[in-house]
Amino acid sequence: MFKRDENGAVHGGETVIAQGVKVEGDFTSSGNVIIEGEVAGSVKIEGDLRVGDAARIHADVAARNAVVAGEIEGNIVVSEKLDLGATSKVAGDVTASVLEVAAGASVNGRVSMGGGSSKRKKEDVVEES
Repeated sequence: MFKRDENGAVHGGETVIAQGVKVEGDFTSSGNVIIEGEVAGSVKIEGDLRVGDAARIHADVAARNAVVAGEIEGNIVVSEKLDLGATSKVAGDVTASVLEVAAGASVNGRVSMGGGSSKRKKEDVVEES
């Protein structure tokens, strides 16, 4: 499960913040992270992030990929794919290359996708009536 390099350092594990655990401050990880508890501050993950349905995050979040089932109050920046499950609630701006939103998910904020500029000319915006 855990791999050691030539210096004896362990690699390949996941960090889990279990339900009932509260973390405050700047949380950073070079690996994958699973959050089932509560985090307040900032979250910066170089790997993938999974947010459980009981999780509550009051922080700006950055990750490579993310699957969210819980609540995030803060901006989310995902360099690849963000998957918002049916029980997810996001209050903040979302930036991702690919965004998947399940029926029932809630997003209150701006959404930017595809790595392009979020500024568009007025004539490029199409309104449905």
